[in-house]
Amino acid sequence: MSDEPTIISHRDGRVGRIHLNRPRVLNTLTLDMVRVFTRALHDFAADPHVHAVVVEGAGDRAFCAGGDIRALRDGQLSGDRTQVEAFFREEYDLNLLISSYPKPYIALIDGICMGGGIGVSVHGPYRVATEHAMFAMPETAIGFFPDIGGTFFLPRLPGQLGVYLGLTGLRTTGADAVHAGFATHYVGRANLPALSAALAEIGIAALAQYAEPLPPYANAPHLAAIDRCFAADTIGEIAARLVAEPGEWAPPALKALRTVSPTALGFTLAAFRRGADMTLSQALDAEFLLTRTTMAYPDFAEGVRAMVVDKDRQPKWQPARIEDVDPAVIAGMFR
Repeated sequence: MSDEPTIISHRDGRVGRIHLNRPRVLNTLTLDMVRVFTRALHDFAADPHVHAVVVEGAGDRAFCAGGDIRALRDGQLSGDRTQVEAFFREEYDLNLLISSYPKPYIALIDGICMGGGIGVSVHGPYRVATEHAMFAMPETAIGFFPDIGGTFFLPRLPGQLGVYLGLTGLRTTGADAVHAGFATHYVGRANLPALSAALAEIGIAALAQYAEPLPPYANAPHLAAIDRCFAADTIGEIAARLVAEPGEWAPPALKALRTVSPTALGFTLAAFRRGADMTLSQALDAEFLLTRTTMAYPDFAEGVRAMVVDKDRQPKWQPARIEDVDPAVIAGMFR
């Protein structure tokens, strides 16, 4: 086991740097990392020599692939939720801190950015994506929901785009992340080190110097169909509209819905509709409460088993079909 710190923070010229440093496990977040990250932000906020904060991930595979869900599953199954609750509460507090941070906050995103990785990037005002950046909120595939403020920001993406991406877990890559709203600037991987160095010298003015023009958005031809299908009130109706939708876009979306947890789809859609009318702080508080009921449902432990522990990719959902989800079960998770 490496003795290297999992978070490296230091001042570099005009910026404070926070480096997520678990490249072998795609820089996934632990509770200790959340705590060190939070302390570093408070220290940089108080340092008059720091004019901005830059966050990066170690290695070229991931910015941050999310939280350590295997550990969260272990805590849930053991019946000792102390660490589980501490992780969610402190992670969500970190997300809120980033959203109101008093200095420019810049995330340089190269590689995988999912779940908690989106939580430590999307709530800041400057998010740079390279052609290798890959954004996704795949929580429904593990019987969970897009948290870290996902119930706040996904409903605020254009039209029903965030609902579509949050339910299906489908990926957004490269420059498309700027079109979708996950990122604010597009810079090629080859130029990212130069941008990072320039930020330390001249601050956020470097973003305008290095940002590249955007190619057309790959989803642009499908936005009207996305709005038609994902504006429905229930998952069953969304599925029915996808079946009826002509063209090549709908079948992969329907296949994605038929693959993930049907129950998770139900409570995720309900959380999105509620979150659309909440502040970020309210949404994070609601998500914290929702973690308790959704993690206790069998699909969470089964989903993490299938996707992360055993990796057989064959979860046994309860129930197995969208049509068999009991609306009373979904409603009960919000009480």
